[in-house]
Amino acid sequence: MDPNNTGPEEYGHDGAGDTPRQRPPRDPMTPDFGQPVPALVRTVELVSGDLLLTVNPVDGSEIEVRPPEGTPGSGRPVKYTTAERATRAAAARPPVPAGSVQRPPALLERQDERERLVRLLARGRSVRLSGPAGSGRSALLDVVAEDCSDLAPDGVVRLSGNRRTASDLLYELFAAVYRAPLYRPGLQELLQYVHEIGAVVVLDDLEIGGSALDELLDATPECAFLLSATPDVPAPSTDSHVEEVFLGGLDRAGGVELLEQAVGRELSEEESNWAGDLWFESEGLPLRFVQAGALLRQRERQQADESAVDEFGVFEDVPVDAPFDAGDGNDVPLPSLAEAAAAAPLLASRLSASARETLKFAVALGGEVPHQTHLPALVDDTHADAALAELVGCALVSPVGSHYRLAAGVLTQLEAAGYTTGAEEYALKAGRHYAWWAGHPSVTPERVSAEADAVLAALTALVPNTTPPEGDEEAPAVELARHAAPAFAAGLQWGAWERALRAGAEASQLSGEVGEQAYFHHELGILALCGGQLDRARAELEASIGLRGALSDKRGAVAGRRALALVTDRSGTTPAGGRTAAGEEVSDARHEESASPPGGVPAGFMLPAPAGDTATLVTHRAANEPGGGTAGATAPKGLRGVVKGTRRNLVAAGAGAALAALLGTVVTLGMTSNNDPNAPSDNVRVGPSASQGADDDGLGAAKVDKGDDGDASGTAKPPTPTDPGPDGTYGTSDDPTPTSTSGLPVDEPTGTKGSKPTKSTKPSSPKPSVSTTSKPPTSPEPPNSPSSTPSGSDPTGPTGEPSDPPSTTSSASGPASSSAPATVTSSASVPEGTDPGAPSGTGTVI
Repeated sequence: MDPNNTGPEEYGHDGAGDTPRQRPPRDPMTPDFGQPVPALVRTVELVSGDLLLTVNPVDGSEIEVRPPEGTPGSGRPVKYTTAERATRAAAARPPVPAGSVQRPPALLERQDERERLVRLLARGRSVRLSGPAGSGRSALLDVVAEDCSDLAPDGVVRLSGNRRTASDLLYELFAAVYRAPLYRPGLQELLQYVHEIGAVVVLDDLEIGGSALDELLDATPECAFLLSATPDVPAPSTDSHVEEVFLGGLDRAGGVELLEQAVGRELSEEESNWAGDLWFESEGLPLRFVQAGALLRQRERQQADESAVDEFGVFEDVPVDAPFDAGDGNDVPLPSLAEAAAAAPLLASRLSASARETLKFAVALGGEVPHQTHLPALVDDTHADAALAELVGCALVSPVGSHYRLAAGVLTQLEAAGYTTGAEEYALKAGRHYAWWAGHPSVTPERVSAEADAVLAALTALVPNTTPPEGDEEAPAVELARHAAPAFAAGLQWGAWERALRAGAEASQLSGEVGEQAYFHHELGILALCGGQLDRARAELEASIGLRGALSDKRGAVAGRRALALVTDRSGTTPAGGRTAAGEEVSDARHEESASPPGGVPAGFMLPAPAGDTATLVTHRAANEPGGGTAGATAPKGLRGVVKGTRRNLVAAGAGAALAALLGTVVTLGMTSNNDPNAPSDNVRVGPSASQGADDDGLGAAKVDKGDDGDASGTAKPPTPTDPGPDGTYGTSDDPTPTSTSGLPVDEPTGTKGSKPTKSTKPSSPKPSVSTTSKPPTSPEPPNSPSSTPSGSDPTGPTGEPSDPPSTTSSASGPASSSAPATVTSSASVPEGTDPGAPSGTGTVI
């Protein structure tokens, strides 16, 4: 960036193997000028935490999970050596202005503060140096930093807090100590790395305080901070244990001495009185005396010019060694006290034309002074880079980080003097220049990042005046943000990256450029994803995908969907229906469903409900399921209610109801197909083995015997109800609790009914051989009597002797409804080896 050694990468001069400077598109009226060389696409791969980010300025950045090897930042970052730190610190200092520069004055009346600051930092204490703007805080920090160069193992780290957050400062501290190219650690990794830094951190122009400053101090317990801030910045919290040192103005003698250093001679009596009045008005701020010294030097030059005209003539050269006599007849009056207190307009009026144009650009950019290498292109003067030396010599600019900015109070004074006239044109010219420069493939991201403050200032000035462009032109603000944002991302200046993206999104919306607006939303989503803000990332990416879908931008939409899939994977949730808000399908959308029960999908049916109640859906629990039925277990343990709202259980309920209806139809057809009047099924006596309750729509059922422990699936055989007892209720030998005719247990003391569901059955084979026993009518017996033992219970009687083989009954019930179909129960003796479905008239039993 040295203007005295212009190379092809800076100004586009032709050279061997160099890329020529970009030219505007060919005019159809002048085809002989040739086509411009297309610019190269600058893509950069870098690592952010566990993510691999590919900065793509064309379609939008792409992001994926970082592979274990072969990516930037694969190794652990290491600290710089002492020599490397010194080299980087020198490169981070503001550039030395081209031309002759006035020697800065010595530090006056700051010895006590200097020694106190060094003592506190040597003890590991953090100090906040506060004072008004122009009190010389930066000059004091310079000398204290030199005194503390050997106190900490990681030396002294100089940072700028101008427009920096606590997170920005932590990342800049990491970059200043660790060698980690193209690597930006995650938040947790960052805290681990900065926790190991032991350095004296000199932080000038601090703009944060309170809890934000506490986060910075807590994250770096091994660092001692020397903070510099104005009194309007929030103070540290009381728990931070930061020492406070206030820096005021100079006394009158110190002001006069500083003025003499600035002029380079002793003051006359008139000038001394004038300096006393200035000290009273400015409260002794050193900046005012440095600017007053510049006024006296300009006065001397004016007097020398007038004397030279009178003595040597207009066309004669003034001798270099011509003495200056302050008391001759060509005396130039001293500036008034008002002019000395606000010296910027008077100083600017006596500068060169290039210096005044530079001040107009600085006013248009909100106080940011462009780098001296950009001044020749902005001012249209090949020697305009020397203007910076004039501004530094007059103390109109002051160093801020690695660049210069208008000194305290100068911007306000110049605005009042009319330097805002034509500010929009100056901002537009600066924006177009920076857009071309930042988008040039020969300009590295590090160089664009170093000029981030001026670029962002130009972008901020252009956005409010953005209008829809005419023809195929692009809005200047959109063009600048489009070229600067990828450079900031690749240069790891992500605070500037976010500001550029937000300004670009606003400008593209004002200009109506939908494609550019989609790009900025996509980049904001990528930035939020890298920062772990998943909800914000999803919203930005969905907005980008929707805009690109409207433009049929397939490549951009694919990049957005990939990033959105990563957001979905990290958040663990899927949008409703597997689609985004823009209507796009998520490729790896996962629909959450309830898991299958351990025993498989159960068969369910509905229990009838009393009037005014809701029917209950029940299922059969497998024997090996917790709480399920086992051999000899009671019926209530084999049934469970199903929670409402589960899709899988509703499907199972429907399947169970359909199966029950099918079984009822088969049984009915089999029984009605018999035309023999003497069929055994017509001789069935009262006292059936399975009966229907008065309030029940179905029949009690028993499983087909498959062994001692239940059916083939391992389900226990439920007990069957016996004959009604003396009170008209039914009971079983394993469940002595009396039950009503509807099959519900009755609480003896209170007579309240509880829920006692029943089980559904299924056939064990297509053609089972069933042997039933007809029993004569008997009188009701108590539930606990020996004769009330149901079929399918314990095979031994009360005396321990084997009883008759258990009888098997069949029942089928349709879906629970008020009009349930009629149910037929058959009990017939079938000879062995006889087909139950033969024309002998025997009904088929399922």
